[in-house]
Amino acid sequence: MSAKSARRKIWGWFFFDWASQPYNTLLLTFIFGPYVKEMLGSGTEAQAAWGFGIGAAGVVMALLGPILGAIADTSGTRIRWIWIFSAMYLVGSAGLWFAAPDNFNLLLTICLFALGLIGMEFATIFTNAMLPDLGTKEEIGRISGDGWAFGYLGGLGALVIFLVFFAEGAETGRTILGLAPAFGLDPEMREGTRFVGPFTALWYLIFMIPFVLFVREPRPVRAAPGAVKAAIIGVGRTIRQLPSQPSLFAYLASSMFYRDALNGIWVFGGIYAAGVLGWSVQDTGLFGITTIVVSALFAWIGGRVDTAFGSKPVITICIVLLTAVAIGIIFVTPTSVFGFAVQEGSSAPTIAFYCLGAVIGAAAGALQSSSRTMLVHQADPTRMTEGFGLYALSGKATSFIAPLSIGIVTSATGSQQLGITPLVVLFLIGLVLMWWVKPEGHPAYRQVGFA
Repeated sequence: MSAKSARRKIWGWFFFDWASQPYNTLLLTFIFGPYVKEMLGSGTEAQAAWGFGIGAAGVVMALLGPILGAIADTSGTRIRWIWIFSAMYLVGSAGLWFAAPDNFNLLLTICLFALGLIGMEFATIFTNAMLPDLGTKEEIGRISGDGWAFGYLGGLGALVIFLVFFAEGAETGRTILGLAPAFGLDPEMREGTRFVGPFTALWYLIFMIPFVLFVREPRPVRAAPGAVKAAIIGVGRTIRQLPSQPSLFAYLASSMFYRDALNGIWVFGGIYAAGVLGWSVQDTGLFGITTIVVSALFAWIGGRVDTAFGSKPVITICIVLLTAVAIGIIFVTPTSVFGFAVQEGSSAPTIAFYCLGAVIGAAAGALQSSSRTMLVHQADPTRMTEGFGLYALSGKATSFIAPLSIGIVTSATGSQQLGITPLVVLFLIGLVLMWWVKPEGHPAYRQVGFA
């Protein structure tokens, strides 16, 4: 492959992150989550319902991720799987348009949201598995970081456009610049905010074009008879053999907990701010802009620190920071900040939450980039898609713990603040397990599997 073709392939790969990031930015965290809270009228109820729904989606992803990865490795292609799951992404996100205030169906809304989320997560398994093909062992940390940073910029661009032209305030019916929602969308029916679903689908459809044009794999190979059964048996064998690879085993276990906790912060951050601090959709959107800018910057920085010092130090430091933030969030309310009482209407809680959000963005950007790179060092290079399937399994096997435990604790205590406490425990477990992770992984995998 020529240098020009290699660069095009890398940029095409980057554009998957750019295209898919709005599902996290607009739907999971900053726009649609707070909108659900507005529809239900109760932050506690919304936080619990969101937890149960996303937890159920996590179970599906945990069960199927490794098997699909093994099948893809067997058939020699990942692209066609990406198109299948992209279709799920598009249907699930576009369908959120029907979450109308005069006929809000919580079950249908959560099912559509989960469909798109599963599509996004499964497509990510197969694109992540392409990382070793994009550069040398010394380059992949930087490439991964650049990809995450580029993706965050895509999420930022989508969020800014949506806040300026579409997301109306519930009381004003106007966007943050005082504009009526574009295209004549009816603010009375919250059509501007509900357009976040079709907008996210359209964004993905347009910005996957560079991926389609520049990312190529060998011609698909028809799976041999019995490939599905063989893949399932192979996954089972791989899982049984994990204890003989203690570094990979420890890393998958560690990431299982800290990524679950990180996803919990992203998923519930908007609903938490809306319920505890009384923020509107527009308030959480502006907060999201700050967080995403910091995330993009530190994903880029983290990729270079990863190249210089390795993935493990980056991951460890980020987990420590996120643990501290998860504790800090609990102590920010409209009447107190970190245990100090404030006057009603004080801006101190908002300022504190913005500061915590900046730390979340910095740590999350670097952590997600280095986590992807660490898996490349740990996994068998001849079964990389299966490796990322196991990575998804480790992230999803317990992905129901954070949302469901938040849902259960929130319901049991009637407090959104106390409902967040399970995240602290999950981060700490992940931090302890990182002790057994060897930075370069299994000795047999250290010199092979890179472009």
